Amino acid sequence: MNILGKVTVLPKLPAALRQLEELAYNLYWTWTPNASALYRDLNPELWERFNHNPVRTLLESSQSRLDELARDSHYVARVQRVLEDFDAYMNAQETWTTRHAQGLGKIAYFSMEYGFHESLPIYSGGLGVLAGDHCKSASDLGLPFVAVGLLFHQGYFRQMINRDGWQEEAYDELDLTTLPLKPARTPSGDEARLSIAIAGRNVHLRVWELKIGRIPVYLLDSNLPENDEHDRSLTARLYGGNQEWRIQQELILGVGGVRALRLLGVDATVFHMNEGHAAFLGLERIRELVTNGLDFASAVEAVASGSIFTTHTPVPAGNDAFTLDLIGRYLSDFPTQMGTTWEGMTELARHDQPWGPTFSMTVLALRLSRAANGVSELHGEVSRKMWNFLYPGAAPEEVPIGHVTNGVHTLTFLAQRLRDLYATVLPDDWKDRLEDREMWEAALPGIADESLVATLRDLKIDMIHFVRERVAQQSRRNGASAADIKAASNVLSPDALIIGFARRFATYKRATLLFRDRARLARIVNNPERPVQFVFAGKAHPADNPGKAFIQELYRLSQEPEFKGKIVVLENYDMNVARHLVQGVDIWLNNPRRPLEASGTSGMKASLNGALNFSILDGWWRESYDGTNGYPIGDEREFSSLDAQDDADSFSLYETLEEDIVPLYYHRDERGFNHAWLEKARRAIMTVAPDFSMQRQVIDYTTKYYLPLTRRALNVQTNDFAVAKELAGWKRYVRDRWNGVSIQASADVPATAEPGEAVTVRASLDLAGLTPRDVRVEAILEGEGSRTSVPLAVNDGGTYETRVPLENSGLYTIKARVLPAHEGLSNDLELGLLKWA
Repeated sequence: MNILGKVTVLPKLPAALRQLEELAYNLYWTWTPNASALYRDLNPELWERFNHNPVRTLLESSQSRLDELARDSHYVARVQRVLEDFDAYMNAQETWTTRHAQGLGKIAYFSMEYGFHESLPIYSGGLGVLAGDHCKSASDLGLPFVAVGLLFHQGYFRQMINRDGWQEEAYDELDLTTLPLKPARTPSGDEARLSIAIAGRNVHLRVWELKIGRIPVYLLDSNLPENDEHDRSLTARLYGGNQEWRIQQELILGVGGVRALRLLGVDATVFHMNEGHAAFLGLERIRELVTNGLDFASAVEAVASGSIFTTHTPVPAGNDAFTLDLIGRYLSDFPTQMGTTWEGMTELARHDQPWGPTFSMTVLALRLSRAANGVSELHGEVSRKMWNFLYPGAAPEEVPIGHVTNGVHTLTFLAQRLRDLYATVLPDDWKDRLEDREMWEAALPGIADESLVATLRDLKIDMIHFVRERVAQQSRRNGASAADIKAASNVLSPDALIIGFARRFATYKRATLLFRDRARLARIVNNPERPVQFVFAGKAHPADNPGKAFIQELYRLSQEPEFKGKIVVLENYDMNVARHLVQGVDIWLNNPRRPLEASGTSGMKASLNGALNFSILDGWWRESYDGTNGYPIGDEREFSSLDAQDDADSFSLYETLEEDIVPLYYHRDERGFNHAWLEKARRAIMTVAPDFSMQRQVIDYTTKYYLPLTRRALNVQTNDFAVAKELAGWKRYVRDRWNGVSIQASADVPATAEPGEAVTVRASLDLAGLTPRDVRVEAILEGEGSRTSVPLAVNDGGTYETRVPLENSGLYTIKARVLPAHEGLSNDLELGLLKWA
């Protein structure tokens, strides 16, 4: 029997509750606990069963229950207060953008995954949650912003840990008609449908719209009757399948995503690629411009001028690269459509490896952007070194990859009790000033210790109840004995120090580092006077057997007599589990192998809620730790081997835990208060809340990248892309002559000098047909930890000269070089050309 279609028929809502339907279809409720509580209180059992989905909860609620609540004056008053706040939010005439970013062009943000809420499981971890948070803050700030992704109808997997501790995966088919999304509509009112060619066949796509406050998110779906079984399954699972599967999904995201925006009438100025998965959007935009009459080189300039690329990891598995054979199978028609050759297209993404050339999505994204960034200060440094080979002759610090340190969407992860407590001391407009550190530092000391400790304890107890229920469910499913099920219902004590660890179980995150010295750990957790307990959660990728082995080892150790009930492993880590843990633990543990943790964000969420970070000085914690707001693990040394690094870090972990953290946590005054611990908790809140808020992050993206790229993109488009054409022609002119360019230089260098003296540097050039205005000649003074560039001026004789000041004592080297120069370049190394004397 063929199913012709599905439709969601919601109950007839009484007039007093009618707007609950509209609110259910806007994920504003995901960061507004008072709003989500309205749906929870319709029917708590349904709310839990359907993973906190308000649409499904409304759908399944009986008419009698709805009528009953419509007569409940208290409930109706709650509804009205939430709706008044929602209407004020949606219709605000003044936002951060109207005050600070007028003239900002529309931003189109592309990401393979989005973590908005556990009821929509189209995310795997930090990358997706970051993308979801970015959208939420873009809405809060009033940015002209749309987002594009894929709607995975089996989502990411549901994790089960069996009785042997091995991860098992289950994929649940999502019923899209009961999720808080609707079919996207074109300007004429039709459902948005399109198709793209993949390996010679048409793959049909439907577009869904998800409302995130003031902004739309458009999700592409290939699960349509018009497609065959293979093509219907292309958007089934996030990060499923092999390389062929991945390239097809990325074509849907990049090529299909751009076409979806055109179909919906969205005219974006700036395109933001959140990781390299979306980089095919650049090829599609070039194809569009060439189809409309622009030449390939000018189209490249036009596309890149309005593009930004964010790289999220130095781990090779996170940087997709395809063989040229595979690219040939799936993009064979693109060179002709883009007005170029096969070599012209593949050169945009070429990454030569020991096993042969590859088509790197990261390289493609870098080549087709005029702004790129890592996600923390250290990750920016690592990325510049990692991609230095694209800029031969340049120093790593010159590579044009900046950084914007990640943040988290405060209101999504901040517990309602703490939100209410903070509101007693913060100004009325605090939610609009989350990035204002002075505000936090002035207000937080006003919270009494009694109030803070009571709130934190309540949240801890809530978390413990959640953990006990989850562990008991897992035990029952695995056929545990009645005694073990009862014991599961009593794990963890609110009087003990509880440390949380939750993240993807990639091997570099070293989930088992804690167990390197089992005997020492056993003494720590079993100290009768000062016990320490641990809660772990996290998923390994279905194909990552080493990661699964980490989970199994951790689980089996947690079942050993000395650790049972004191070290707990939760299954099916998702945003719901994450919220409970970050809002309830005392300490947040993070011990990746430095410097592979590009940023990390879970610890930020914990500190928002008063937990202290205990982490490797990597990613964001390297920037945040100030000696008062948490604890470091190890230091910033380089190690001779991974084993030496693990040994040093585990030793530091145990020492800090035993010597610093545990004694401070259990110290009490005569009234039973731990003022020193609470002061650290305050410092964690007031330093992390503003500096690592998503609001600060999106403001940084806007001021550093979105606004400049808006101006650049609009400039290159004027007068029928005159600037793009001129710049493309100049680059071609320079590249054609660059092999013939040479530089000779000399310097009057004394054996010794004193600060304040200067060295004369002279250079002569063979410009091979270029003119002096096409190049810049520089003297480079390099010392220990310093680097100064001084331009050389051309004189009447055609030679170049400058005086290089020696301002500080030390040992220096002096060099000279020449590189292309043009006022239209976004950075000195845009052409990747450079010659040293």
